[in-house]
Amino acid sequence: MTENSETQPEKPQGPAHKRDVTRRKVLLTSGAAVAAVGVGGAVAASASAEGTDAPATDASATDASTAQTCYRLTGETTEGPYYIDADKIRKDITEDREGIPFTLRLKVIDSDTCRPLKRAAVDIWHCDALGIYSGYESMSGGGGGTPPTGAPTGTPPSGGPGGGGGGGHQEPTDDERYLRGTQLTDKHGYVEFRTVFPGWYQGRAVHIHTKVHVDGTLTDSGYEGGHACHTGQFFFDETSVLASAEVAPYSTSTTERTTLDEDTIYGGGGTQDGLLKLKYRKGHIEKGVVGSITMGVDPDETHDGTS
Repeated sequence: MTENSETQPEKPQGPAHKRDVTRRKVLLTSGAAVAAVGVGGAVAASASAEGTDAPATDASATDASTAQTCYRLTGETTEGPYYIDADKIRKDITEDREGIPFTLRLKVIDSDTCRPLKRAAVDIWHCDALGIYSGYESMSGGGGGTPPTGAPTGTPPSGGPGGGGGGGHQEPTDDERYLRGTQLTDKHGYVEFRTVFPGWYQGRAVHIHTKVHVDGTLTDSGYEGGHACHTGQFFFDETSVLASAEVAPYSTSTTERTTLDEDTIYGGGGTQDGLLKLKYRKGHIEKGVVGSITMGVDPDETHDGTS
């Protein structure tokens, strides 16, 4: 497995008045100090070892471990123009999309208390293997060349942040809702989604969007009320993206790819800025990938990603 670089930024993002140094706790385990790390996997299993098909660390095993870690606030990003509040409560969001099987394992914790947030609603949405967003198919570049008017790009619209990751919300153009879904965290703060490894489109590195909602209620219509305490994006290391690009249908894309370093949204802060820890069998990424990350959020704040 490849090991993602997890560069630790010196300053966390988020409201400074609520996150001073006294709130970035250091816990002691077996007499050794475990320093606060960026958002990501447990300290005891922070590295990904490519070349094995062993599954990712079991969530319950991590909770049972005596090693505990406090996490900094996860970086906030803009919502982007293609969010749909669909409220589809489901684990498998693949529908009919082709691509490398991808399992996304997320943990949500309160970055102040380090306790898991249970029954928080986690949304994710992303493009398919060829850069198409459901709900906006007519606006997506989808495979390369010159994208149609309104297609997601990395060019800042009207002085705003990068397209696909920034700009004002746009109304859906169709009724498709693949690669979108919501789940409630369990008592340990975990959710898991089944989807496909995202592709890329003009001007953006490979990414997945996310929102975390709290204080709402699950109804027959979905998750209602409450507020978004986190809006962010997850990113993929270059080695894994290059490996995916050798596999169909990704290999058929003619869209020029934007690297992680070139991306207009990724902050360069490793896991704190949403860089996923990825596991897959070396040379056989088409068999499937597992991505994981822990999000440190402030449930008392509102970050809807629209500003």
